[in-house]
Amino acid sequence: MLPGVTEIAAVPPTPARRRRRIRWDVLLPALVLLGVVLLSTFPSLVTDADPQSCQLGRSLEAPSAAHPFGFSVFGCDYLAESIYASRTSLTIAALTVVGTTLIALVLGSGAGFYGGWVDVLVSRFTDVWTAVPLLLGAIVVLSALRVRGVLTVSLVLIVFGWPAMVRLQRASVQEAAAHEYVTAARALGARPRRVLLRHVLPNALRPLLSYASAYAGLVIGIEATLTYVGVGLQQPVLSWGQLLLQAQDRLSQAPHLIVPAFMLVLVVSSLVLLAQGLRRAADPLEG
Repeated sequence: MLPGVTEIAAVPPTPARRRRRIRWDVLLPALVLLGVVLLSTFPSLVTDADPQSCQLGRSLEAPSAAHPFGFSVFGCDYLAESIYASRTSLTIAALTVVGTTLIALVLGSGAGFYGGWVDVLVSRFTDVWTAVPLLLGAIVVLSALRVRGVLTVSLVLIVFGWPAMVRLQRASVQEAAAHEYVTAARALGARPRRVLLRHVLPNALRPLLSYASAYAGLVIGIEATLTYVGVGLQQPVLSWGQLLLQAQDRLSQAPHLIVPAFMLVLVVSSLVLLAQGLRRAADPLEG
């Protein structure tokens, strides 16, 4: 063996090499989520059954080769119902996350970058609004509404869910704005808006996007909880919470009705793990 070969082979990988590694903590949950999104978008990939075509004579029928998830309380194909329900849950999560992210970008970025009275006004209003718990506020408002659809539930979750993201974005912008390259850009006469959009926001978005992934999982869980307790989505809208609500008194008789709960846990866990993976990937000390 040539001298020095052992020493060279034992040299730890450089940061550049580490960045080229496959991030399984990001890839695996992303693949799971991609699979769920594909199935919810194209249900015909796994089933041709119509979730609205029900036969009461087949109520609670056990799973079989032709119907892997069996039948629901109303005699509907449970695989088709579970997949179409995922579409609703994912839509609410997407709408809520997009809405809260936009609010965080406007309020959090403005407060963190401009400071002064803008920061005081946004921070105090955020502190006051934080006193209203998300779940409690959603229950109170939704219970007072007669019609509760996808857009209504999403809007209520946006109204009560934005404070945490605003605080996170404010802190991220303040940290990014303190860097030397931002000071240099200001010294060279760059306009504040240009400094914010070109130099600050690109480096302040990573924590927000990471949190948004975990928050999407929280939204899915909250939507299912609201529907399960009777103040969320109403029929004929299908969601995992709606399916669990229908099955709550029949689980001992038909254990296969628990399938939506497993799908719910799978998706929420994948979103949380994806958020953790993205955070570690963005942190050079953890990468």
